[in-house]
Amino acid sequence: MKMPMDVFINFNENCREAVNFYAQVFGLEEPAIMTYGEAPPNSQMPVTEETKNLIMHASLTIFGTVVMFMDTTPDTQVNQGDNIVLTIRSKDLDEVQSLFNKMKNGGRVLMDLQETFYSKCYGMLIDKFGIPWQFIQDTD
Repeated sequence: MKMPMDVFINFNENCREAVNFYAQVFGLEEPAIMTYGEAPPNSQMPVTEETKNLIMHASLTIFGTVVMFMDTTPDTQVNQGDNIVLTIRSKDLDEVQSLFNKMKNGGRVLMDLQETFYSKCYGMLIDKFGIPWQFIQDTD
């Protein structure tokens, strides 16, 4: 089964500016943006005055590739160059679980596979080479 591999870029509180810039450069419509304040409440990630207007998710399709964007929270700042995450999406739960379990070998799990408000199965890890990955069961 072929599945897309997406790119996820994290920003230090300037995501809105970046995603709008990229949309303009590539001649795309203004993207739909979700802020942390618009997301369903999550006790593990409380929203503060400082974070409520930061971007939790935005995406653009650039030449057929989905590029997703988000602001990190002030306590998890990223460095330029270290802010890109590769993302595997599949409708096949077994495939998501299998790839995640293979990839975590020798790496570090940041969030084990679990249900979230945006996916029945989602997880994050850093592989043994230091590359960050997200795995998402796509329900669309």
